[in-house]
Amino acid sequence: MSESSPTDDRPFWERPLESLTHAEWEALCDGCGRCCLHKLEDEDSGELAFTWLACDLLDCETGYCSDYANRRDFVPDCIQLTRQDLPHYQWLPPTCAYRLRFEGHPLPTWHPLLSGDPQTVRRARVSVAGRVIREQDAPDLPLIDYVVDWPGEVPESARLWRPVVRLPRE
Repeated sequence: MSESSPTDDRPFWERPLESLTHAEWEALCDGCGRCCLHKLEDEDSGELAFTWLACDLLDCETGYCSDYANRRDFVPDCIQLTRQDLPHYQWLPPTCAYRLRFEGHPLPTWHPLLSGDPQTVRRARVSVAGRVIREQDAPDLPLIDYVVDWPGEVPESARLWRPVVRLPRE
């Protein structure tokens, strides 16, 4: 990845992660909510499994945290994703903008920074919105019954999604 310079006129999401301001870093998040899902780790193999159980702060209809600014007051073990810790977060879903940029990939076309519309994440079936429940609302079942594969995969709809190109009106 090339270094950023003071005259770097690329959009911030294409610049090196270490050159981003805090606001730019936060704006990389597509708001999918996949990182808010509970995960299980196999003690023997270390394999990670996603569940369809979400943090109690997640608004399951929108897929957004209901109190992002204060989330750590209510969920002390909520991860504060940082550039320095990215190499340690192999659990980030393959659609995650932080993971993609860390691995040197561009943002997908459904990402709100490219589409200009936060709903493209949902239309591409990347968002957890409408697909999960909060832990406090979950029926009492063995945790294994909540394991799902889709949060760790790139949905076919996201691979095929193309933004609508709107031509300027004359």
